Amino acid sequence: MIRIRSYRPSDREACFHVFRRAVHEGAVRYDQQMRDGWAPRATPDLTTRDKLLDQDCWVSEVDGQLTGYMSLMPDGHLDTAFVLPEAMGQGHAAALYERLLLRARALGLSRLTVHANEYSSRFLGRRGWQVERVEPMALPNGAPFERFHMALDLTQGAAA
Repeated sequence: MIRIRSYRPSDREACFHVFRRAVHEGAVRYDQQMRDGWAPRATPDLTTRDKLLDQDCWVSEVDGQLTGYMSLMPDGHLDTAFVLPEAMGQGHAAALYERLLLRARALGLSRLTVHANEYSSRFLGRRGWQVERVEPMALPNGAPFERFHMALDLTQGAAA
């Protein structure tokens, strides 16, 4: 059974490994250069501030093992959304997303935004998010990448 709970500082390394595996094993439509540019580090840089502490962040877990995480910035920007490859399509992202929506509504937010990759743009598109523009960009290693600027209007009834 999937359990959703708030992020804790002790989750930082596990979230990094979820991110890395999601990119390198789950993002199979991207070539190796793109995956390396998106997630180049093999280990987390624990000397930097943990940005997830400045956001509302939730993790999904099964039997105490972290399977995914999603975070919302105070201004309504969905900042991170990653699940393990084996958790993709199993309801983990959907459960995290439902928690994020509850929080956004509790905060009185009227609009959510995201800079999505191809994978999350499809997930969010099925939930009513609209692509406002697609931005071609280069990852730090020079690999080409498309970023989808998307938004969700929370004033339009039951956005799910």
